[in-house]
Amino acid sequence: MPDIAGSATVVTPAVLRDWPLPHGADNKNSRGRALVVGGSVPNPGGALLSARAAMRAGAGKVQLVVPEPVAVALAVAMPESLVRGAPHSPQGDLTPAAAAAVETCAEKVDAALVGPGMLDARGAPALVEAIADHLPEIVVLDALALAWLTEDLSRGGRFGSLVLSPNLNELALTLGDDPDEVEDAPAAAVLRLAEKTGAVVTSGSSSTWIGTPDGRLWRTDEGNAGLGVSGSGDVKSGTILGLCARGADPAQATVWASYLHGTVGGRLASRYGATGYLASELPGEIPQALLELRG
Repeated sequence: MPDIAGSATVVTPAVLRDWPLPHGADNKNSRGRALVVGGSVPNPGGALLSARAAMRAGAGKVQLVVPEPVAVALAVAMPESLVRGAPHSPQGDLTPAAAAAVETCAEKVDAALVGPGMLDARGAPALVEAIADHLPEIVVLDALALAWLTEDLSRGGRFGSLVLSPNLNELALTLGDDPDEVEDAPAAAVLRLAEKTGAVVTSGSSSTWIGTPDGRLWRTDEGNAGLGVSGSGDVKSGTILGLCARGADPAQATVWASYLHGTVGGRLASRYGATGYLASELPGEIPQALLELRG
């Protein structure tokens, strides 16, 4: 049996410097426009974390579509963004009727992220199905938005470019595999999901794996225990979104974002200790990490 994990390219600063990110002109439109769809009344912060990470990663504009009751609060919390409220369920998640707001926002965006902060696993597939045809060419699916793919992995082909950012448990659920087997062989699971969906896939824990449908595989070992905290995954998916919006192809954006997610966690761990730092503190570290990598 081939050593799949052993074939991975280990991501280092030298690897990233040899794969430089695109740089737009110095105006907000040329730097890329991003859209975040998600949040819920009990958990609006997930969408906020993703939006902040997208801008810290270099996106020029960020829009959010969130449940109506939290729209004003999020607009105040992030005055750099444009926030649209949309219909929500009694449980507080967006409903398929949010498609009208998504269609309006998505007309001029370069990349979209769906999923952060959503809590209704049963309602998520219907929401994604309702908005799928209104989304731009580049789409990132995270968290409960992955439930739409779990029903039919071939749905990934509906987008021009797709990135999936599940944690290991979500990776197992999406594939329908045993979680213990996925945890034992995450590289193989990442590549399997990439092949089945046509998406770039990133997942892992202390080591993060990035796989593409054509079998390319990367590994970054920058993770630490402190990243195992609520909202950390939302920051990672938002970073992917921001890099895609500014012009990076999905594989490049995902490799860079996975490395950045780990390395900024390391920065905070050195300041606060191995655990105890907050996901909300991660986005602020991204610009300096990019600067050091000439990103």
